[in-house]
Amino acid sequence: MTAEKKKVINRLKRTEGQIRGVQKMIEEEQECVDIVTQLSAIRSSIDRVMGVIVAENLMHCFEEPVESSEEQARKLRKAIDMIVKK
Repeated sequence: MTAEKKKVINRLKRTEGQIRGVQKMIEEEQECVDIVTQLSAIRSSIDRVMGVIVAENLMHCFEEPVESSEEQARKLRKAIDMIVKK
């Protein structure tokens, strides 16, 4: 497993822990603002993971092109649209 892949997996595990924490906060009926703060942190974490994955994929596409440049561009555009489409 590459170092980048390990970083992504660790981020996802951390995010999973944050989600479990929010579940517990809801069960314990904690303050709404505290829950929303945690949800915002989770969203930021997921956004960072998405950015890392797209960046890695982009680098891979340029370093080791397997498909036509048109197909690579189409897939990249689709990934970017998914990220920007919040």
